[in-house]
Amino acid sequence: MAAIKKRGSTYKISVSCGYDINGKQIRHHMTWIPTPGMTARQIEKELNRQAILFEEQCRNGQVLDGNIKFIDFAEKWFAEYAEENLRASTVQGYQKLLPRINEELGSRRIGKIKPADLTAFYKKLKSDGAKKNLIMYLRDNWSELLKERNLTQSEISRQSGVSTVQISKAAHGSGLMKKNAEKIAEVLELPVDEVFVMPESGKLSGNTVQHYHRAISSILATAVEWQVIFSNPCDRVETPKAEHKEARVLDEEQVMELIEAANNLPIKRRTFILLALNTGCRRGELCGFEWRDINWKRSTISVARTSVAIKSKGVITDDTKTAKSRRTIKLSEDMLALLKEYREDQDKQRLALGDQWIDSGRIFTTEFGGRLHPDTASKWYHAFVKKNNLADSCLHSMRHTHASLLAYAGINASALASHLGHSTMQTTMNTYIHAIRSVEDESADIMQTLLHKTDDQKPAS
Repeated sequence: MAAIKKRGSTYKISVSCGYDINGKQIRHHMTWIPTPGMTARQIEKELNRQAILFEEQCRNGQVLDGNIKFIDFAEKWFAEYAEENLRASTVQGYQKLLPRINEELGSRRIGKIKPADLTAFYKKLKSDGAKKNLIMYLRDNWSELLKERNLTQSEISRQSGVSTVQISKAAHGSGLMKKNAEKIAEVLELPVDEVFVMPESGKLSGNTVQHYHRAISSILATAVEWQVIFSNPCDRVETPKAEHKEARVLDEEQVMELIEAANNLPIKRRTFILLALNTGCRRGELCGFEWRDINWKRSTISVARTSVAIKSKGVITDDTKTAKSRRTIKLSEDMLALLKEYREDQDKQRLALGDQWIDSGRIFTTEFGGRLHPDTASKWYHAFVKKNNLADSCLHSMRHTHASLLAYAGINASALASHLGHSTMQTTMNTYIHAIRSVEDESADIMQTLLHKTDDQKPAS
């Protein structure tokens, strides 16, 4: 039976629900506050009703231990839910965000987290200083430092433990986590601020804040499903707004320059880059392609999986980004011919290596047939653009360029969304709105010409 205790103008209702595995009594509590103006009789009647309802909820398992700390529940959530139900890349992304989330919410009782707590956290993430001490950038004298010490980037990688891909990206302007920057500076036997520069502290982007919101919401949504809490406070918080960024695309002239330069590449890299341009597939989808995905008779390739690099597991096979990402794409005759030529080249390599060849079934592989790391593909592309002095772009620009060219050609948004594997047409509209609007403007001009001909153009009666 529920126990009731008056505390000033409020009432504490307690219910005992047996004992836990350690022999500690399990008790749940709630506070009830009478509505102003209620008589003593009304208070007594409603108090008894609230006690009975609360006891029933406890007995039916509707009230669990909302006193568990967020940090403890999150650990349980990753182990018992996330690993089994979410994509590996999503889990890895949430794990990167968790330390900062725990710093803010970890010590809070999960049942005590309020919308105001989340709003305050998001405001802090968007304030000046949120980026402080996270990312560092190589100074302009990086090449000179290597020459002075007769070191290569590969040797720096070997001694520091920082991957060659990360170092190569940093040499081309990307940032490094401070801990990795410190490892590299240690190899060079220099203070970190003589090798790297840290930008002034700034704000996290709206997109990043959205990622934090999704991570917290996913954890707390599961707490609702497991009946640890009654509702998800994230549902009562305004979702942080993400900034819209224009996709980097190449125009037709730049595309022709890229294709001409690609024809001089080794066949594996040439096939990869041209397949990216011809299909608009994501990097992980390209690395996930297997030879069995090609239907040579129908000239199609099917997107059935994606390759993801997970720090603790290496390159793994994962499901596509969404259910709609599973799709079949028509290939041009030239693309199909290039794939056939490349397969013959790979067959020769496999025969030459014999037992050393790893039969992964992938179209794009390592030197010995294993799964290609997605970052390696990006490195290929970056080196290709730089060596040939092509328009500034990244590998993902091939997807944006492919989509924009289709949009300019008049492909409607619905068909384009299906072709790209977007989960909703709104994603397509948001990303390629300028190209789609351009086509709409042109269609209006065409209709103007057709329906409003001059007298000289009108057919004779």
